[in-house]
Amino acid sequence: MTSSAEIPRAGQLECICEPGALGDPVAGSRGAVLLAASFALSVLAQVLTLSILPLAGLALAPSRGLATLPYTSFYIGAALASLPASLLLDSFGRRAAFSLGASLGAAGGLVLVWALVSMHFNALVLGAFWLGIAGGFSLFYRHAAVPVGDKGTGAVLIVFGAATLASLAAPTISSLAETLASPRVFAGTAAAAALAHVASLVATASLPYRRSREPDAKATGLHGWRSILAPTALGTLGWLAMTALMGATPMAVIGCAPSEAVVGAISWHIMAMYAPSLLLAFFPRLALPAPLTVSGCILLAAGAAAFMVSGSVGGFSAAAALVGSGWSLTMLGTTLWIHRSPVSRWLLGLHDSTLLTGAILGTFAAGLFG
Repeated sequence: MTSSAEIPRAGQLECICEPGALGDPVAGSRGAVLLAASFALSVLAQVLTLSILPLAGLALAPSRGLATLPYTSFYIGAALASLPASLLLDSFGRRAAFSLGASLGAAGGLVLVWALVSMHFNALVLGAFWLGIAGGFSLFYRHAAVPVGDKGTGAVLIVFGAATLASLAAPTISSLAETLASPRVFAGTAAAAALAHVASLVATASLPYRRSREPDAKATGLHGWRSILAPTALGTLGWLAMTALMGATPMAVIGCAPSEAVVGAISWHIMAMYAPSLLLAFFPRLALPAPLTVSGCILLAAGAAAFMVSGSVGGFSAAAALVGSGWSLTMLGTTLWIHRSPVSRWLLGLHDSTLLTGAILGTFAAGLFG
């Protein structure tokens, strides 16, 4: 006999599906597009920022030993932001978390502009730190893209690959900004970085709401820890090599070419960092974690060797491109690797913090290369 509690009533809504199982495909596609746009704008800001920080530090530092401090400060901010960013994504959702990161990036860009106009080294370090915090938040776009739609791998590749557009646009934007801000060297580029974060904020504020799911016990237990050890170790080495060579490239290029060539070399590097993702988006079956990671490590080693023997802008640009493509494949491989099984936000935050610790160590090595 059926009880009265089991009899459907008029106006009663029943769902026998898991919450979120009937996701809106339109909202999912819109979310992926907005994530890709926001990530590309964030990367544009990073390209503009990182192309001037080593040289600005060299110009404003009270001693040569402190010249890489603004560059290092950027990655310290990114490393410190990674774990809070992961927790904010769970507590407030991706829209609020990424909007906060973009807001801090816009503020950091304005501080950087003031530092360059007033020739204030300490403010330069502070602005770089805030921009780094924004970079730490934006690193989580690749994790946020994994649950979008039915094909998580394809979404990651598209979001990651969208940043290729940033590398193509950066030289033109930097040149125009420097012309408008003349004779304040680098101030225009810093202002353009701040505006890129403002545009990223507009995109993130438009993200459709998506509730995050709680990880199961397996994701947070011993299995979860074991699943991130190898990709975290390899990814950290990749970040160390990338930041070391990326920090040394502007100082190496400026020794044999005008300052305009620096943004060009860095742009080739950034394009190589994200173009492989765009290509793999058309062939997602080739995006296998282990082969991508191994190939990336080989390219990183080749790029470091090419940098050591280079003596021209072309040589340094080629080395930067090799390092960028190696970093790209390593990051793609390790990202897909850790998402093969459920992973908690805590472990994702720890993973990214460790990667960026390697990046910080690489910034110290950049001074040795430069």
